[in-house]
Amino acid sequence: MKLKLLIAKGLKHLLQPPALRDCSIDPTARVCPKSELSSVQMGRYSYIGNDCFAVNTEIGAFCSIADRCCIGGAQHPVDRVSTSPVFHAGRNVMGRRFAEHPALPTPETVIGSDVWIGMGSLIKAGVRIGNGAVIGMGSVVTHDVPPYEIWAGVPARKLRDRFAPEIARRLERSAWWEFEEQKLTELGGCFDDVQTFLERVELP
Repeated sequence: MKLKLLIAKGLKHLLQPPALRDCSIDPTARVCPKSELSSVQMGRYSYIGNDCFAVNTEIGAFCSIADRCCIGGAQHPVDRVSTSPVFHAGRNVMGRRFAEHPALPTPETVIGSDVWIGMGSLIKAGVRIGNGAVIGMGSVVTHDVPPYEIWAGVPARKLRDRFAPEIARRLERSAWWEFEEQKLTELGGCFDDVQTFLERVELP
């Protein structure tokens, strides 16, 4: 069974590779099969799951983005006669244009470091998600999410803080996601104990 699973996963990567356009993906980061990314920057040791979609997005380091998430995307003008792209300049899925009115720019979506986004979440273009935040599965995020908060729902709202405010501030000040790999290896053993970790990184 294990061999069959490995073969199936290998074939999935070969037959349904991710589609990347104008992206900058750190060599240690991973983009899973069937995902489509356009103008995306992704930091080290972050991953984005299967069948995801992201446009004009900056993703920090050590982020975990589950399958079937949608991040950013084009905007349609609602104050014109039509919202259809056939009246916009540039290429469109229809392959036809009746006018060349300027298309609306896509706002940049920014996801900090150490962010976990649950399966099937939708993140509106232009939203900023702070370091250490958690987005529950199936959420629709339409507003900025501060660091180290847990949000979920449709539309998403704050459920609770991930840590006490002072602990969250100390973790963000540590910026551990910027540490060299050797230091991460030295500290890795205490990543399951926040207090011990902070004591070690805050030593004078």
